[in-house]
Amino acid sequence: MRELVRRIGQRVLVGFAGKTASPDAKSLIRDYGAGHVILLPRNVDRPEQVADLVRELQAVARDAGHELPLLVWVDQEGGRVAALGDPWTAWPSPRAVGRTGSEDVARRMGAAVAGELRACGIRANLAPVLDLDTNPANPVVGDRAFGGDPALAGRLGAALVEGLQGGGVAACAKHFPGHGDTDVDPRVDLPSVDHPRSRLEDRELRPFRQAIEAGVAGVMTAHVLFREIDDRLPATLSPRLVEDLLRGEMAYPGVVVADDLEMGAVAGRWKPGPAAVLAARAGCDVFPVCSTPDAQVAAIEALVRAVESEEIAWSALDDPAERIRRLKERFLLPWRDPDPRQARLAVGEGRHRALVEQIGAASGLPA
Repeated sequence: MRELVRRIGQRVLVGFAGKTASPDAKSLIRDYGAGHVILLPRNVDRPEQVADLVRELQAVARDAGHELPLLVWVDQEGGRVAALGDPWTAWPSPRAVGRTGSEDVARRMGAAVAGELRACGIRANLAPVLDLDTNPANPVVGDRAFGGDPALAGRLGAALVEGLQGGGVAACAKHFPGHGDTDVDPRVDLPSVDHPRSRLEDRELRPFRQAIEAGVAGVMTAHVLFREIDDRLPATLSPRLVEDLLRGEMAYPGVVVADDLEMGAVAGRWKPGPAAVLAARAGCDVFPVCSTPDAQVAAIEALVRAVESEEIAWSALDDPAERIRRLKERFLLPWRDPDPRQARLAVGEGRHRALVEQIGAASGLPA
């Protein structure tokens, strides 16, 4: 039983409040085997503090007997989505990068972001956004996208992936299969898309195909209902979209990360436990439950019960475990705890500021 709990826990990504490891976070790592942690702005003060926080979290995992270190994730897209503020480099929005049209710029930015993250012990970034900026009423994409042209988004997204991963940080392309042409915020309710499959193939899926060709380590699903493919379940919970389309037709071999299961699009319809089980059955590997300790425990316990009752086959645990192992071995080993002094020196470098200014000048948008 305990081994099953820890095996399931390795697939859960947890968040917590505070700038030191909370008792709940420690319990989830120690008692439930949580293998992933996300740092949000509420967890962040200075580079030295973040490095110390990562050291603290990793010590809990080591003491609990985790076979591999925790994978610490962050949202550092640039522009308005950046968990790490001043003194980390204030990177321009993806829209600004898109207006440069330069793969070299995107690749250099990815490498620079990776350097700042690695120095603090963060080895996974929930970027790039590969949604297309096609709907002016979209409340969540906008300047988070490179633009509305799928060829441009694919080129620059792949280049950013190469820069991040060349710098030792896993990239995670989002939000599959495309969140651009929606007008509902999934943090509040469930968006839907009524485009025919041919439109998805011609536009929304193209940037993801290029990211897969570039070897992107992770793909994050969208809490969006794509009626042409599945008129009942959003992409995160849909085997037709995750297992059949992404893994089958698009031959994606890496880790599939659900979007936060506490968002209103999912949480307004399914409790955390059933949502996690549906996401697992859809083919997701990692389940973010980013805020509420009770929801985090409920997700793990529901997954355990689903395996015990054979709603999820025991054999279905093997492939996700292997994908997560490969991801961690690639980006975490050999592991050394971050040095707080080096973390401070690595952020906001002059050459990074120069790149920000270059992007601003080339894009015509403020740096």
